[in-house]
Amino acid sequence: MHIEQHARIAVVGAGLMGCGIAQVFLAAGHPVSLYDPYVNVLSQAPATIRDNLRSVGRDGACLELLTLCSVLRDAVDKAAIVFEAAPERLELKRGIFAELDAVAGKHVILASNTSVIPISGIAANLDEARRRFVIGTHWWNPPYLVPLVEVVRTELLAEPVFAAVMDLLARVGKVAVEVKKDVPGFVGNRLQHALWREAFALVDAGICDAATVDLVVKNSFGMRLPVLGPLENAEMVGLDLTLDIHRVVLQHLDASATPSPLLEELVAQGRLGMKSGQGMRAWTEYEPAALKERVAEHLLAMTRPAQAST
Repeated sequence: MHIEQHARIAVVGAGLMGCGIAQVFLAAGHPVSLYDPYVNVLSQAPATIRDNLRSVGRDGACLELLTLCSVLRDAVDKAAIVFEAAPERLELKRGIFAELDAVAGKHVILASNTSVIPISGIAANLDEARRRFVIGTHWWNPPYLVPLVEVVRTELLAEPVFAAVMDLLARVGKVAVEVKKDVPGFVGNRLQHALWREAFALVDAGICDAATVDLVVKNSFGMRLPVLGPLENAEMVGLDLTLDIHRVVLQHLDASATPSPLLEELVAQGRLGMKSGQGMRAWTEYEPAALKERVAEHLLAMTRPAQAST
């Protein structure tokens, strides 16, 4: 099985993730059909993609390859693969996949961009033949700047489907990694939220405040992460030293199977972070946009080839 160089790609959902995924394939020369049931959301997609292209120094010429669709059947017509990028709700995704099963060809690959929901759960109501063509492709936000895509296997996945998706993603410049087991959160979010759990626990226990947690991460091991992964770090300091450290510290780390009491309390109070102006700290009207811009600039700088000094 092979997805051709200029095969049509369908994307379901024209939010930030859907537009970002569409942009990656448009920039690589693929025609893209973008579907959303909300016409107002769909109509804004070209402007969103154009702005994102400008941010990475490209013009909007590839938008000629974009087709907007308000009917799902039209979007998947002649598509080799469909990327679902709907909100993170299991029943919603199951409904979308049921619709896709009805309108897509039997050999069309159906991929979900879920960040934590097991793929087998999303495809649970499909027959066995269709589930051989269902796969997880967890992109990271923003998709046109963050290289990683986690490609998630299921027990029924056909091997040629997995190989075709890995090949397609590599050809459009993504770092595609194999997730061998279909577990909640896959790899990246399990790692990320293990860190978040301990971060909340430190604040909850009065060990430090939220600002200190972020300062510690950004000014210590966080600086090394782009070039030194956690297991590489363990190998570098020595697995014997790592074992000695774990014998001391692991028993003291938070292992709760439920959300932080602090997190529960903040949400109950309506202190939702940037979008409400107050979380563990207060946010002014302008700080969220400024922070998001710094993140985008940082990611963009990391994706640009290093310039030789003169």
